[in-house]
Amino acid sequence: MSALVDIQGLSRSFGRSPVLDRIDLRIEAGEFVALLGRSGSGKSTLLRVLAGLDEADAGRVTLPKRRSIVFQEPRLMPWKSVAANIALGVPNARASGAVALALDDVELSHRSEAWPLTLSGGEAQRAALARALVREPELLLLDEPFASLDALTRLRMQGLVRELWRKHQPAVLLVTHDVWEAVTLADRILVLEDGRFRREVHVALNHPRRRTDPHAAALEAELLAELGVEQADHHQHHNPHSERIEP
Repeated sequence: MSALVDIQGLSRSFGRSPVLDRIDLRIEAGEFVALLGRSGSGKSTLLRVLAGLDEADAGRVTLPKRRSIVFQEPRLMPWKSVAANIALGVPNARASGAVALALDDVELSHRSEAWPLTLSGGEAQRAALARALVREPELLLLDEPFASLDALTRLRMQGLVRELWRKHQPAVLLVTHDVWEAVTLADRILVLEDGRFRREVHVALNHPRRRTDPHAAALEAELLAELGVEQADHHQHHNPHSERIEP
């Protein structure tokens, strides 16, 4: 049975520096995959290739036609209303109904005619998520979409993404620096280092995943060690955006 995403021998270099080195990747329909790695490991380059924003130097890449991406910044057009931003790229014949449903999905119906600059950070990112989902993607690409949000808003966004994934069932590839975020959301976690996949973990844990769950905590510790982060340093210097309060 063919995978939704099937990558074989993908390589990408910038000048003489290889960023992706003959990697293979399969993502099944409906699967949620998280991609971890240090800065410069090639995560964003891989995501850009999957989004069609960059081209591979070598290898075979098979992708679904319907793909959407959500970036760290919402990238909303300030001169268009929230509803008009979400409608971008949607055929006129079904734009109104589809946009209304997408706004309802992200709990933003009451802000449909607002200007993007009047939105809070969480509202703007929900609008960006609605803009991605309104196209009914088979593959949803998330490039650190919660990184600039405060801790509580980030928690809510994680819960929202999980609910929308269950409802719409796209395959998801989430790029994140946050190990606990990967453990919280994904079915499978990949660790990218120096352009190659160094580790693959299938997450056999039930939702919700709490820090009090010893299996989830052990998996987080393993992955932090894989990334070269000492557990004590992680808790001492942990980014406040990544603190977890169970929703």
